[in-house]
Amino acid sequence: MNNKFVGTDAIMRRAMLKGCGFDDADIKKKPHIGIVNTYNEGAPGHAHLNGIAESIKQGVWAAGGVPVEFGAPSTCGDMIVGEEELKYELAGRDAVAMAVEYVSTVHQFDGLILLASCDNIIPGVMLGAIRVDVPSIVITGGSMLTGEYEGEEVLPSDVGVMTMGKDADSQKVRDIENIACMCPGACSTMGTANSMQIMTEVLGLNLPGTATIPAVYADKKRAARLAGKRIVSMVQDDLKPSDILNREIFLNAVKTNIAMGGSTNVILHLLALAREAKVELSMDDFAEFGNQIPCICGVKPSGSYSVVDFHKAGGVPALLKEIKSYLALDVSTITGQTVGEIIAEAKNLNQNVIRSLDNPINSDGGLKILRGNLAPNSAIVRSSSVPESMKKFSGPAKVFDRDQEGVKAIKEGKIEPGDVMVIRYEGPKGAPGMKEIMLSTDALVAYGLDESVGLITDGRFSGFNHGPIIGHVTPEAYAGGPLALVEDGDIISVDIKNSTLDIKLSEKELAARREKWQQPEAKVKQGMMHIYAQLCKSADQGAGMTI
Repeated sequence: MNNKFVGTDAIMRRAMLKGCGFDDADIKKKPHIGIVNTYNEGAPGHAHLNGIAESIKQGVWAAGGVPVEFGAPSTCGDMIVGEEELKYELAGRDAVAMAVEYVSTVHQFDGLILLASCDNIIPGVMLGAIRVDVPSIVITGGSMLTGEYEGEEVLPSDVGVMTMGKDADSQKVRDIENIACMCPGACSTMGTANSMQIMTEVLGLNLPGTATIPAVYADKKRAARLAGKRIVSMVQDDLKPSDILNREIFLNAVKTNIAMGGSTNVILHLLALAREAKVELSMDDFAEFGNQIPCICGVKPSGSYSVVDFHKAGGVPALLKEIKSYLALDVSTITGQTVGEIIAEAKNLNQNVIRSLDNPINSDGGLKILRGNLAPNSAIVRSSSVPESMKKFSGPAKVFDRDQEGVKAIKEGKIEPGDVMVIRYEGPKGAPGMKEIMLSTDALVAYGLDESVGLITDGRFSGFNHGPIIGHVTPEAYAGGPLALVEDGDIISVDIKNSTLDIKLSEKELAARREKWQQPEAKVKQGMMHIYAQLCKSADQGAGMTI
């Protein structure tokens, strides 16, 4: 516990806290625990967090600490799908990190519990915790339960495909709207939200077996109360993120994301987190293990199950036990236990949801890094969600400079089987903000083209999206990458098994086009996104703001 609240220099600090109702014993003799609550009444992943925060505070008080709750921003990216403002989502990760760093530093907390549920908010609070580097626990909001329509399970990821082209006032659309989000919680696919919830546990910053507890289960509040008690012990032991986050545990996270067929966005977040933690991690690590580790998790979109099913099957400990031959088992976690000790008692209760290495969903792995003359640095594909017939394909390019242009072409029948759509200038600096290309990807599925048309972009995808779609192409088009030089009709070839992405043009032709290319005018010239565009790294370095 720090001494910033004792002595003459702390008179004003004590006066301020007494104005909030704390007494001398609270202020001087107990550890102060910041409770970062990313509550948002209009986002299902965060709408229920106040109740969980109360359980956390009960645990802190019970263990002899003083909880101090404060807010950090959160959003639901699905609120803005189809609009240009979707570009704000990834930059929001840095805004959340700054909020955590700002408040925690000014208030001199001895420890932190960070409560978050969704895509960019979880890595945002984790970045903030790494910067502050006081004892910290990340608590996840959990997954929502699944809905049902005409006897079929419905998840939020199904909404776009099921309703595209339908009358918004039709009974079917209204019914789907009403049941897609049955309750609070993160969307119950292996999207970015649940992928990152799992990463909090794999990285040792969450309590074992708790990351995937569904949002409305009573177990979620019990786990929150336990975390509140545990953080006080961690403060006493001075167990900080820097004591836990080393290269070995980051590699465990890389391998787990591949094995579970996690979101491609997790790669961005792990790279940014490792950079903040001063841990060496690069696309080469993802490339290496993407060629070794099969995908064994049957959660949508790689399989047909939900994250609720995954939790019932044994959750993260059961998954880690299945891939233990690939993991560093002696790394420590916030409990003081090693990964090996945690998974020793784990049981896989459903071999259809969490398979063995001998019976994978996809032997090629969940994620692959592609390289070639169209992606000299790297590109990413979720290989576990690509039809076998599209693991190797080539075709003529149809080029678009915005997601909205791509979806318009699909709806107008201008995209045909065998085409390769190119959607560019949607990268970190070009969009700016590296937009999720959700309109075009959903349209390919809705129009039955997801097994015959490829899509290449320097943008990224929602964790909902699936099919022969390749994103995170670097260098991005706005930075003069080869994607900027593609013209309609150019032949693009993809070989996922051999990890290649090429355009069938000579170096001489590419050089000639490069001479003529001019960087487009910046789309945003003020505000948060202008700042982000000036300071962000490329996608293969995590796309975070840094100098």
